Amino acid sequence: MRLNEWQRAFENYLLGEQAAVNSALACTLIGGPTLDVETGLAIYHNAYQARLQDVLRDDFPAIRHWLGDAEFDQLTAQYLRQNPSAHFSLRWLGSGFEVFIRTHLVEAKGAPLAELAQLEWAFTQAFDAAEREPLTMENMACLSPEEWPALQLGLRPCVQWLECGFNSVALWRSVKDKSGFPGSRKLDAPQVVVVWRAGLICHYRSLPPDEAWALSGMAKEGWNFAELCAQMTVNYGEGAPLQAVTWLKQWVYDSLLLRRDS
Repeated sequence: MRLNEWQRAFENYLLGEQAAVNSALACTLIGGPTLDVETGLAIYHNAYQARLQDVLRDDFPAIRHWLGDAEFDQLTAQYLRQNPSAHFSLRWLGSGFEVFIRTHLVEAKGAPLAELAQLEWAFTQAFDAAEREPLTMENMACLSPEEWPALQLGLRPCVQWLECGFNSVALWRSVKDKSGFPGSRKLDAPQVVVVWRAGLICHYRSLPPDEAWALSGMAKEGWNFAELCAQMTVNYGEGAPLQAVTWLKQWVYDSLLLRRDS
């Protein structure tokens, strides 16, 4: 058996559902005085699967808490069979978990569970995103009056934008705080949540609807500061510029923003 054939046979064995070893692979190995080939390979097979599931337990603790160990292990085993690790780093093993849940489970259970998976995965994405220095209050203080109207802003690469239809934040928070786990419920209106990294710490915040609309307008739709104020005049009248500056100060304080070229 050639080396690449042996590697492929060993890979197929590790990724298979059962620990039964292919005879062609088994005959290339030598057992020891206390451990035969099939038992040794079975230990390796089970340990590999267990290690992958350990990674998913660490990445999705709220889902594990919701489902319980037995159901979580069953779900992740099915996920791994359909989505075997394809990256040299296990950091990205759970990247398809949300989509898998949506397609694997009935909507009544899958929708809130998938949204919770999306929220938990957002923290991984925020932590590992490319670093870009945020806009600071010092940068803002250096702006001339002529620069303010055309000022355009974008979100840093680490900022994850989620629109939650369920009380996913409350579920996640209860596990983190080790408090009573509330039942899942659908929200009266979608809730925008941003997750981001500042330094080596991830943060999150739920945005009121008006603030989410304003931040989306600037960061996603490309409004400049003058256009933001004009849009806000409908609801805030003459107080629009003051409210816009108040929000802008908060976004800068939270390290959410980058300055974009006009």
